[in-house]
Amino acid sequence: IIILCLLFLLNVTGPALAEKAYVTDSFRITFRTGPTLENKIVAMLASGQAVEVLESQGDWSRVRLLGRGDDTEEGWVLTRYLTSRVPWELKASTLSKENEELKKKLQALEIDLERAIQRERESSGQLMASASALKDLKKDYETLKKGAAGYLELKGSYEEIQGRLEKIQKDFEALNKEYERLRSSQRTQWFIAGASVLLCGLVVGLILGRKQKKRRSPYY
Repeated sequence: IIILCLLFLLNVTGPALAEKAYVTDSFRITFRTGPTLENKIVAMLASGQAVEVLESQGDWSRVRLLGRGDDTEEGWVLTRYLTSRVPWELKASTLSKENEELKKKLQALEIDLERAIQRERESSGQLMASASALKDLKKDYETLKKGAAGYLELKGSYEEIQGRLEKIQKDFEALNKEYERLRSSQRTQWFIAGASVLLCGLVVGLILGRKQKKRRSPYY
């Protein structure tokens, strides 16, 4: 019962064993080899130094220093200079570091945002240029479509006229041949008629010449 009471009193009067604590604000305290002021001072601990409380004896606590390499350095400090809350200087330092990191992240995000805005502007400009080009292409297409329709219509008329011209050309050639044939036939007829007239004239001349000879013959 006595041992249990002593353990209870130790838990009530001193910090919990193996509990993380800090040297209080704005202090530099002694770190000794034992739990008395006569023990040798090993180091001076600054405010915010993290320690692990191993045991407590009256006003003193045996602690292990944290954040110093292998964390094996142990010694004694006055318990009243330990606190379980994080000192404001350490908090301020931590918050300052976090603030700096947040500023860097914010700057990186602002740069990314600016780049994204720039890409969006470029994409928007390219989209507007593409839309304008598409509009121009549609206009050109409609113009070509109308021109093609007129061209097809003219082509149909041309082919029709070409067909008529070829037919007229064939008819002309046929008529020309017929004309040449008739002309040749007419020449032949005129030649025959002229030859006939000439022949008749010769025959008549011969006949008349004989008659004149017969008329002259009684007088000689």
